[in-house]
Amino acid sequence: MRIYVTSVFVDEQAKALAFYTETLGFRKKNDIPAGGARWLTVVSPDDPDGTELLLEPDSHPAAQAYKKALANDGIPATSFAVDDVRAEHRRLTDLGVAFTQDPAEMGPVTTAVFDDTCGNLIQIVQLPN
Repeated sequence: MRIYVTSVFVDEQAKALAFYTETLGFRKKNDIPAGGARWLTVVSPDDPDGTELLLEPDSHPAAQAYKKALANDGIPATSFAVDDVRAEHRRLTDLGVAFTQDPAEMGPVTTAVFDDTCGNLIQIVQLPN
């Protein structure tokens, strides 16, 4: 068994796609009409056949409440691994991304947290070599 897809709830799929591809550097994998929304996934350019991230509409009231509660409590919706948190923090900051937590060492890992402009906090993490 392996993870095929995971998701983040987003307020606008088009805005999310732009942020996750143009700013973060993911690549669009699927864009399939699904009723009033789309089955819209992105993948890492380093692993195009790997786990997909579904940019899922937050139209259900429970999804909106969940997103808001996490963000209000400062809890990231998900976490992405990077080779160098400090370098990625600089790159994203230069692109105008707002961080709620600058790079910080937490035991053997270094983390930072940013706002994805779609209602989520996202953590980046540098794992020990």
